[in-house]
Amino acid sequence: MGKAKQFGFIGLGMALGVAASFQFSAHAQKAAATAPLPLDELRQLADVYGLIKTDYVEPVEDKKLLTEAIGGMVASLDPHSTYLDAKAFRDMREAVQGKFVGVGVEISNEDGAIKVVSPIEDTPAYKAGIKAGDLITRIDNVPVRNMSADEAVKRMRGKVGSKVTLTIARPGEDKPWVVPVAREEIKVQSVKAKMVEPGYAWVRVSQFQENTLDELAKKTKALYAEQPDIKGLVLDLRNDPGGLLPGAIGVSAAFLPKPDQVIVTTKGQLPDSNQAFYGRREFYAQRGDPLAGLPAGLKTVPMVVLVNGGSASASEIVAGALQDYQRAIVMGSRTFGKGSVQTLRQLSADTAIKLTTARYYTPKGRPIQATGVTPDMRVDETAEGDLLNALRVRESDLQRHLMGEGEKKEAAKDVINKEVTANLAQQQRALALLKDRKPLEFGGKDDFQLAQAINHFKGLPVQLAKGVPEEQKAAPKALPGAEHKPPELDAAPKK
Repeated sequence: MGKAKQFGFIGLGMALGVAASFQFSAHAQKAAATAPLPLDELRQLADVYGLIKTDYVEPVEDKKLLTEAIGGMVASLDPHSTYLDAKAFRDMREAVQGKFVGVGVEISNEDGAIKVVSPIEDTPAYKAGIKAGDLITRIDNVPVRNMSADEAVKRMRGKVGSKVTLTIARPGEDKPWVVPVAREEIKVQSVKAKMVEPGYAWVRVSQFQENTLDELAKKTKALYAEQPDIKGLVLDLRNDPGGLLPGAIGVSAAFLPKPDQVIVTTKGQLPDSNQAFYGRREFYAQRGDPLAGLPAGLKTVPMVVLVNGGSASASEIVAGALQDYQRAIVMGSRTFGKGSVQTLRQLSADTAIKLTTARYYTPKGRPIQATGVTPDMRVDETAEGDLLNALRVRESDLQRHLMGEGEKKEAAKDVINKEVTANLAQQQRALALLKDRKPLEFGGKDDFQLAQAINHFKGLPVQLAKGVPEEQKAAPKALPGAEHKPPELDAAPKK
């Protein structure tokens, strides 16, 4: 199947846990490799199946045993490979459209617990005061110990208006607290935009959805109609968990000067997994061109891209591409590090498995998986420091995460062990400072990182993160239109 026809999803955090990514593949599932089947292990599996059927305390349905076997086999690979039953498959499709019924919280597994990565803006969870770093210990009084993120998401879904009771343990507080949250239809507004002050625009992409490019075109045209001489544009990707791959390609293409530039490449075991995705229309739209007629100024306006530890998958692709071509300065903190591709293989009309099949790379060949995108300018989220970052979970923190290039398991364990004490101290300090603080409104008057981005445009001093060496404090210059010739994958078809 031509790569221009392979459209995918990257990072439906609120629907499937944290920052998952997938590609739909319409071609038939290929036969397994020529390696012989492991007959001894298969006999052992059959023996266990038989023992359960004959000796278990009560009868167990064949369908349950086989479904659980499939789910366990796939889930053992990495945090983002999973079996989707009929309900999970349906929920995933709803989330892609930018709406679902739930409480609006992104979660992940951490040491058998369910940890809040981030509440989604303007949702019931956000309004209830749930914060990044909170641990969900019970859902409707059911303990979540060793519950998968997918199962937790299922339990938090329901009918509009119904309530789910969450028991929250917040590190640093003595007692857990119980909060009933009414489920709502969560409609995530994909793109927000406004003039921060005369000459300086702010465009936020909160999630890459089916309508992201239409919204981006509509709102950037309105900005330029309001002020044709925009002197600087901030693209805000903070806490963006990802979404649709075509959206990431299109958003990148909207700001890059030429359509023939590579946006992202992939490498995997199958030939179809080795591809290069370009900024041409066929890579981000199946029909028409939502980016037609964009203001010409978008290609050259000085840019800052804001990212943080909650920026994952599709947002990392955009940040990495604009950084590689020196089209924008990336500012903030290191991103989540979700750089793997999940391919959706349907097993039946309403079930499928989501299987990791490749890794993502930036145009210059930099890996994203477990590494993330490192900003050009490290800027804390507040003047007091990067408080929320101490509470965030990244890809490299997840159990069984797909190893990044050059990452060694033992070395990673050593680093984790050395950082545990420091991280606990940082978390305690962050929790103490955040205890009575209202959630940050991105794009608001108290948005410290946005203020530093505007300072950068104006040539004013930028308050960089604590601990940044003096030699790194000279602000790099954005070079709109500067180009690199990115390396292409050997196996990637040329167009």
